[in-house]
Amino acid sequence: MTDWHTLARSRGRPLVMGIVNATPDSFSDGGKYLNPSDALAHALEMVDLGADIIDVGGESTRPGSQPVSIDDELDRVIPVVSELSSASDIPISIDTRHAEVAEAAIDAGASIINDIMGLRGKGMMDVAVSSQVPAIVMFMHGTPETLATDTVEGDVLEVVRNFFEERIETALDAGMHKNNIILDPGIGFGVTHQQSIQLLEKCTSLVRGYPVLVGASRKRFLAEMFPGMDREQASVEAVKVAAKAGADIVRVHDVAMTLDALLD
Repeated sequence: MTDWHTLARSRGRPLVMGIVNATPDSFSDGGKYLNPSDALAHALEMVDLGADIIDVGGESTRPGSQPVSIDDELDRVIPVVSELSSASDIPISIDTRHAEVAEAAIDAGASIINDIMGLRGKGMMDVAVSSQVPAIVMFMHGTPETLATDTVEGDVLEVVRNFFEERIETALDAGMHKNNIILDPGIGFGVTHQQSIQLLEKCTSLVRGYPVLVGASRKRFLAEMFPGMDREQASVEAVKVAAKAGADIVRVHDVAMTLDALLD
């Protein structure tokens, strides 16, 4: 069972999770890797560049995005997960909010669940418990359809802290092992730009004793946090902030730029 916090500390930097969006409508690279062979090639390129984890997703969760069918999501991600698991021993994360997709991806070789719904969807907690793979429990206010119009009111740190405490208790009661719980503060998911900055800077102070993943890459709040900087460089600067705050994993689009910055 992987101790993500210890592994990150042994490398002297956060673990780098490379993103593969096998979708037609992702906010940053939608359609570019919709073909499974293109997605696989991109994943293997990131492995060669030094990624520690590859995150494969088949449904966009950008603000205003619409759900896709389970069959469509399976068609997009399972061939990629299967081929990647055969070609490399890198840990593969399945980015999904659907239990059927998570279960099929684990059967195909994925070893981490990345769930924007924080294991609240039908059957997802059962899959996490039965498979005993690590699960990334993300905070999200509202749904992908409402992210741009409905944001957290009040103290966002307290809201996220309370959410994590409830989710951890529920997961442990359901039978998840503590070491299989990874927390993601949900930067950009139903929070304002200023709240995203707060969550980035305080990402590991919310609930102690659990590894933390930060996903800030190419998100809109970066223009406010780093005015005048292009989004790719701003993403690298956000990784530096996350690393300084003690994040254990960073989820990024540009693996090479990220590692250059972390190893500098």
